[in-house]
Amino acid sequence: MKSILITGCNRGLGLGLVKHLAKLPQPPENIFATCRDRSKAKELTALAEASKNIHIIEIDLVETKNYDKIVQVVSEKVGQDGLNVLFNNAGTSSKFTRLGLVKEEQLTETFFVNTVVPILLSKAFLPLLKTAANKYENKSEMNIHRSAIINMSSILGSIGDNTTGGFYPYRCSKAALNAATKSMSVDFKEDGILVTSLHPGWVRTDMGGNNAPMDVDTSISNIINTLNSLTEKHTGCFIQHDGKILPW
Repeated sequence: MKSILITGCNRGLGLGLVKHLAKLPQPPENIFATCRDRSKAKELTALAEASKNIHIIEIDLVETKNYDKIVQVVSEKVGQDGLNVLFNNAGTSSKFTRLGLVKEEQLTETFFVNTVVPILLSKAFLPLLKTAANKYENKSEMNIHRSAIINMSSILGSIGDNTTGGFYPYRCSKAALNAATKSMSVDFKEDGILVTSLHPGWVRTDMGGNNAPMDVDTSISNIINTLNSLTEKHTGCFIQHDGKILPW
């Protein structure tokens, strides 16, 4: 792929994606990495200073009225090639998991960040994603080199796999994101845009906690391999970091 935009890159999986993509033998020509506060994203800033193809975009994604500005920034860089991949990685979690402890603001804030933001950002970047899809020579193929929206979900968003309950804000927001993925895959199929929900595994990050069995590098290595293997048969699917298809 020539270009990718990844949200939530100041730490964790987003930062890991930027690192690994920049180290590829043939890295993307443009890696756009969003963060809320560049002054606090020191590792990301160091990466951008060392690699001309990494562009940091400072934005608080809950400020949806500013999306036109970041679309303009990306558009000026990619030109007539459009944007190949939008990777909706930014997310939030809530520590209160049982019904008796859930508060209204936790539900609404988590839903906004994990569901509303990816939907509206996908809407904003749709013209650039369509441009990239139209530029691709083989119109019968769907892959990340043509055009794709990757939504970072979680196995906790799976209704079919839910055997432990709880996690109301996070589960509900990710289940809703999965529903959006499915709808987008139907709506954009004729445009040649692949849309997939991705579960990164239980990873040792600020959100995943120290007890998680997998480190960021392992998860990201698997994710990049899986991304490169995606075809038209994967659009509208819920996929684990290692390529396993998960139940909705």
